Amino acid sequence: MKDTIRMREIRTGWLLVLPATLVLLLVYAYPILRAFVLSVFTENLSTGLNAEFSGFSNYTRMALDGRFWSSIWNTSIFTAVSLVIELVLGLGFALVLDQTFRGRGLVRTIAILPWALPTALIALAWRWIFNSEYGVWNDMLMNWVPLINDPVNWLGDPTWAMICTIAADVWKTTSFVSILLLAGLQSIPQDLYEAHAIDGASRWQSFRQITLPLLMPQILIAMLFRFAQAFGIFDLIAVMTGGGPGGATEMVSLYIYSTVMRYLDFGYGAALVVVTFLILIAVVAVAIAYFNKARSAATGVDA
Repeated sequence: MKDTIRMREIRTGWLLVLPATLVLLLVYAYPILRAFVLSVFTENLSTGLNAEFSGFSNYTRMALDGRFWSSIWNTSIFTAVSLVIELVLGLGFALVLDQTFRGRGLVRTIAILPWALPTALIALAWRWIFNSEYGVWNDMLMNWVPLINDPVNWLGDPTWAMICTIAADVWKTTSFVSILLLAGLQSIPQDLYEAHAIDGASRWQSFRQITLPLLMPQILIAMLFRFAQAFGIFDLIAVMTGGGPGGATEMVSLYIYSTVMRYLDFGYGAALVVVTFLILIAVVAVAIAYFNKARSAATGVDA
């Protein structure tokens, strides 16, 4: 009898998720499969935009494409640095917003505003802030806090351009991370902290032994979301630097866009999409494995 009820519940569950599964397959699986099929063809201006079967020549070309590997390197640097900074700042903001103080609701609302604003608008604002002639940042460093004597072309220098784009991304998305972590903090029972304090533990010990272990699933979820978003960053970079100077901030998404829309190299562009997708899937799989491990450690139940 119990087995029959259990099987009925499983069947009902599958029926309920079937529509969403079909939508996901239509939205995600079909385009990726289509991109893979297109990637084994050469379709560009040299073929008159006619698809000609070329096997895995596009992938061979990719392995020897220095611009592709440069864009992967830029994307990796941008993703890794911004992700670490956002997690540290987001956790700090979440700890502050979790405290009880007057006007906490208003502060929480204000904290989420950077994430809610359109990315292209934010990128344009930061582009003006870092403008070498009229930018606020140069004005502050020259007049308010005299650290420099002459204006600096922040977006014209390869290193500073990367730092500026990371700063803009951190400013916009740290609030998103803090809200996710705040939700996790509010799910931790206060009784644990009180019992730990009675045992003589300091706040740092409570943070290290209670907060971090129980917050690890939310941290991994935030990392997963932010990795996918940062690795596929497009609009922020396109508006702020356009991938320059000299390709110093060209991310893989911009390279794919240029390959397909500017050079009309559809076969090679599809191969770039497939490889980028596989990289994302690999990282997501590792993150999910760590998430299940962290959840098992926190609950004492195998995932």
